Amino acid sequence: MSDLPLLLIVDDDATFRRVLEKAMQRRGYAVLTAENVVGAMSLAQQYSPEFAVIDLKMEGASGLELVKYLHQLDNQTRIVVLTGYASIATAVEAIKLGATHYLAKPANADEVLAAFGKTEGNVELAVSDNPLSVERLEWEHIQRILHQHEGNVSATARALNMHRRT
Repeated sequence: MSDLPLLLIVDDDATFRRVLEKAMQRRGYAVLTAENVVGAMSLAQQYSPEFAVIDLKMEGASGLELVKYLHQLDNQTRIVVLTGYASIATAVEAIKLGATHYLAKPANADEVLAAFGKTEGNVELAVSDNPLSVERLEWEHIQRILHQHEGNVSATARALNMHRRT
């Protein structure tokens, strides 16, 4: 493609994708974009990006699947996961799968660039000195089990021994 560092942006929000693409081009990156995991996998296979910005929640497959795929393709790829649904469980999972950093939306190009420069395994989530409330711990646990069951609410309810409409 070019001598510029190659960045893959994957987000189902077309406006956000376009704005981040333009901002990163102005900062010296060659940019590829995809609106879903399948399209991103195809581009990654063909071009081997050095950097990736991946939305966690998209139609179809989860951004976590793409993180794992990119890390297996090239474990040197610097991956930043963006999400509007920040939780400790998904942040930890993203890092385990190979993400370099995890940012809560909204994040701008400068924050993404800073995240690429951080050491592996950083998570940019506010951590309070106060212990989590029982409600928050419960919510985190349910989210973790839901993720383990790939978003299947019925299977999650069975695993938690509760009615699915609870």
